[in-house]
Amino acid sequence: MLVLLTNDDGIDAPGIAAAQKAVVALGWRTVIVAPDAEKSMCGHRVTTSHPLVVERRGEDRFAVQGTPADCVRLALFALELKPDLVLSGVNAGGNLGQDIVISGTVAAAREATYHGVRSMAFSHYLKRGLPVDWERTARWTSTLLGELHHATKAPRSFWNINLPHLPVDVHELPARVRCDPAQSPLNVSFQRREHPEHHVFDYTASYAERPRDPGSDVEICFSDRVSVSMLGI
Repeated sequence: MLVLLTNDDGIDAPGIAAAQKAVVALGWRTVIVAPDAEKSMCGHRVTTSHPLVVERRGEDRFAVQGTPADCVRLALFALELKPDLVLSGVNAGGNLGQDIVISGTVAAAREATYHGVRSMAFSHYLKRGLPVDWERTARWTSTLLGELHHATKAPRSFWNINLPHLPVDVHELPARVRCDPAQSPLNVSFQRREHPEHHVFDYTASYAERPRDPGSDVEICFSDRVSVSMLGI
C-alpha cells in the first residue's frame, strides 16, 4: 500500500505527523505532498495562473507553495505518484456539516476521488483549553484506517471522519457512528470595530455553539463519538 498524505495545516503540522504514524503502524508506505504553510479554509481552490513551486524536504516528502487540491494534482500528474489511497489530515479542527465545502482538508480527498483514487479525510474537533494528544490521535487514526480500508462504499465517494476532543486520560477509541453531514448553516456573527474611514467587522461566531442537527456529524462528534460520513462527488 502506498498512501499519499496531505493536509491544509501545512507540512510541519502535528496532524500530518500523526497521520504518517498511523499509516506506518499498518505497515504501509507513505509519501507526503503537502502545502508549505497553512491553507486552512481555502476550499477546493486550485492554482492555474502562476507556477507551483515544490520543495523536496527529504525522502518522499514534498512541500508545495499551493493548496491541498494543488498538492493532489501535482502528486498524481507532475510527480507521477500512483497511490493506493490518499489520506488528508489529520486536521486540527472539525470538518463537519457546512465546513465540508470550506475545508481544504476535505477538498484534497475530493480531488483524489475525482481522479479515481480512493481517499479519506480525517479531522480532530478541538475544544478550547483542552490539550490535544497527537500520539493518541495517531493510534485512533490507525485503527479507523484499518476498519474503513476494506469497508464497502458507494462509487465516486470518499470517507470524511471526525474525531472528538476528549480528555488526555481517555485512551479507548470512542464509538464510531455512520452519519450524514449536518444541514443547518454555521453560526454567523460579526462585531463592528471603530474605524475613521471604513466599515470594519470581526467574525465572532462560536463554532461550539453551532446547531446540532439530530443524528448528524455535528451531533455525533460534539457528543464525544467518531463521526464517519460518506461524501459523494
